[in-house]
Amino acid sequence: VQFVESGGGLVQPGGSLRLTCTSSRSVFSLDDMGWYRQAPGKQREMVASQTYDGIKNYLDSVKGRFTISRNNAENTLWLQMNSLKFEDTAVYYCNTVGLERPWGQGTQVTVSS
Repeated sequence: VQFVESGGGLVQPGGSLRLTCTSSRSVFSLDDMGWYRQAPGKQREMVASQTYDGIKNYLDSVKGRFTISRNNAENTLWLQMNSLKFEDTAVYYCNTVGLERPWGQGTQVTVSS
């Protein structure tokens, strides 16, 4: 298992969650990393990415609400999600960008009133 995601849960619209991804890869500090999500009946999409040297990109629909960050010394990637919306409901995964590694189990985020 290369990636373990945690931190999901049930939250009301407008709420916040912080997702954590722990990587077992010895080269994590050199990996460009991304957070992905898959909603029921939809294809997996990347919502945020951060290069090994810190450049960040976001899906338009999450810009200004989600923040990706990482600690290379701790092999950890985070996704701070604020102002959550119903449409953010999905299973969230982390993985490298470009050449995908085996997927972890993901963490379920449910936005519901």
